[in-house]
Amino acid sequence: MPTVEDIRTTTRPVTMLTAYDAPSAAVVDEAGVDVVLVGDSLGNAVLGYDSTLPVTVDQIASHTGAVVRGVDDALVVADLPFLGYGVDESETVENAGRMLKEEGADAVKIESGRHTVDLTARLTDLGIPVMAHLGLTPQHVKQLGGYSRQGVEQSHADEIRDLAAAHESAGAFSLVLEHVPSNLAAAVADDLSLPVVGIGAGSETDGQVLVLTDVLGLSDRAPAFAEQFGDVAGEMERAVSAYRDAVLGGEFPAGEHAVAADDLDFGSG
Repeated sequence: MPTVEDIRTTTRPVTMLTAYDAPSAAVVDEAGVDVVLVGDSLGNAVLGYDSTLPVTVDQIASHTGAVVRGVDDALVVADLPFLGYGVDESETVENAGRMLKEEGADAVKIESGRHTVDLTARLTDLGIPVMAHLGLTPQHVKQLGGYSRQGVEQSHADEIRDLAAAHESAGAFSLVLEHVPSNLAAAVADDLSLPVVGIGAGSETDGQVLVLTDVLGLSDRAPAFAEQFGDVAGEMERAVSAYRDAVLGGEFPAGEHAVAADDLDFGSG
């Protein structure tokens, strides 16, 4: 079972996927993925929202507990949702600590900026491992005006590099770098000793993360940088259609699906 320190010091690519429930987490874990992220992408991927903004701390906590119960080996990271951190330090500590103390997560992830450098140090000092997140930060979608690639201007690219180094110094054990130019991602990975896990950031990072529904082919609108590795939606449709047809055709349930109780007597009428 990998630990936070194992991830921080690994010399091979880190594999990470999101999961939001025990059955899917068990599949991801059984496949040997290093890290399961209970992402606030829960909002888009599972709860039907158009963004991650409506996701609550309680929802992340509930789904984190479910994922932890489905995992034997992978490191579980809980994503702190919009306004679940950074507003009040004591509340942030309580929310982050809840994920470890009550739900069994191994670490938390926070969408990062200048405002989270000291916060990362505070959480780390308290024994709460932090995965930082820079580049495209979906919780800022209203401010950004969409989900466009970040760090395309030199000043912004330099800021991302500076913030990455600052969060490493503050104690973050890893960094998610989302939807940035591949050469910027390569530079950040070269700057840091901690692993940089990319999503839409090219191949020269220290690992990769994707949203599980994109990987499985369950997403209606997967981003261009994602890859569909299966057609689970098609297989589900085939299974559900087969069930419906079997019921309508009188083929299900069959004799092997039912058991009569011989001691019951309902008479002839």
